[in-house]
Amino acid sequence: MGSEVIIMPIIMGVIFAIAYLYFSTRNKERLALIEKGADASIFVRGKSGKAAPIWKIIILNLALLLMGIGAAIFVASILHYSLGVDEEVAYPGAIFLMAGVGLMVGFNMTKKLDKED
Repeated sequence: MGSEVIIMPIIMGVIFAIAYLYFSTRNKERLALIEKGADASIFVRGKSGKAAPIWKIIILNLALLLMGIGAAIFVASILHYSLGVDEEVAYPGAIFLMAGVGLMVGFNMTKKLDKED
């Protein structure tokens, strides 16, 4: 009964610790580069960079992930009703497989998107 009282602060503490380490390490890196005389423009990503906008990448990967999950449910129902595969095996297996395929396709499309821009 008291486990949720313990688990939530631990989860919040882990999230805070990761954020703190990320920002403090980034700050130390930048200070070290500035001390060595590096140009401050390396910290700012301008419009001149050839990287695709982050919203395009997120939408592309999310769309392909959801399409993969939808296709997986369809494939799993075919496996279950037509081929007699157990429901407990067909659905999770197909969902993880097709979601992974969708993310891999999204990764490859993102690489092509970066090359185009």
